[in-house]
Amino acid sequence: MAAIGMCETPGCKSVAQLQCPTCIKLGIQGSFFCNQDCFKKSWKNHKIIHSLAKGESTDASSVEYNPWPSFSFTGKLRPFPPGPKRTVPPHIGRPDYADHPTGFPASENAAKGSGQIKVLDDEEIEGMRVACRLGREVLDEAARVCDVGVTTDEIDRIVHEACIERECYPSPLNYHNFPNSCCTSVNEVICHGIPDLRPLEDGDICNVDVTVYHREFHGDLNETFFVGNVPESSRKLVQVTYECLAKAIEIVKPGEKYREIGNVIQKHAQANGLSVVRSYCGHGIHRLFHTTPNVPHYAKNKAIGVMKPGHCFTIEPMINEGGWRDEQWPDHWTAVTADGSRSAQFEQTLLVTETGCDILTQRSTGRPWFMDQLEKLNAKS
Repeated sequence: MAAIGMCETPGCKSVAQLQCPTCIKLGIQGSFFCNQDCFKKSWKNHKIIHSLAKGESTDASSVEYNPWPSFSFTGKLRPFPPGPKRTVPPHIGRPDYADHPTGFPASENAAKGSGQIKVLDDEEIEGMRVACRLGREVLDEAARVCDVGVTTDEIDRIVHEACIERECYPSPLNYHNFPNSCCTSVNEVICHGIPDLRPLEDGDICNVDVTVYHREFHGDLNETFFVGNVPESSRKLVQVTYECLAKAIEIVKPGEKYREIGNVIQKHAQANGLSVVRSYCGHGIHRLFHTTPNVPHYAKNKAIGVMKPGHCFTIEPMINEGGWRDEQWPDHWTAVTADGSRSAQFEQTLLVTETGCDILTQRSTGRPWFMDQLEKLNAKS
């Protein structure tokens, strides 16, 4: 049976069986196109991958790469060539969408109709604890390499290999055809940034969003990191974003309404002159990557549900320096601020207990990585 994927021509979402013959020879995974016309349209940019695979060009900044010539970007960030496709060994358990040609999560779709929030039993809670602990270990590996001159593709490689070492499937990989093992969102990117060969620059902020799938359970978390010497405005943005998450976690307990989370987050963000993204929200998580409840981060939302012991979900506020509105790049994934201002995000997976909640993805030190970075920056100044 012929291999099947999605056409890689920007803007084309057709199912494809035609593979680039040069990529096959070089051992580059993926590279699907729906027909010869799409292949020809993509050739100028696609052939860059061949040069990179051969080692003919290691400086991605010198490569002309413009997949969307007519697109108006909101900020200064630009897409760079992608790295090679990564694969997961067959012995590692995978979610139902992992090998689907369109990355369709059938189990999630089947659960959409009920609206019921699942109460996890003891065995499921233990499965979540393990997956979330492993997810934290993977994100910590990414944090250690997130620095000036490192490409987000290299961060993706570190995340991918850390998942494999822990017998985890990287949940984002092929989820609705997402091409990588983690999301890396730089500067004005709000979320769902696709790793590429752009080297991180001094003064950038970079969010790394990791989810692992281990023995049928997903563990989801993210943090925003400083890259080099970041400006004071970005330090404040990251600090306040983390505080928004921390304040929201403080109210998580049985009997609390899910809609109250957004009230807490927006109050703190607005008090600091920042805005809350409305297009993306937290979500239920367990055997399904995304499920009920929906957890909006803005005030006066209409989220349904009351917290009960055994509920498992994420809170992941996205906070902008400017306005709250967002736009999307033509890759159908990268969400950016509409005004080009910077955005930060933090995420934890939480389990509601009888008396409050457990932060399943919390770092062992109890504090995020940017606080360590901030201490070093302050010591230098």
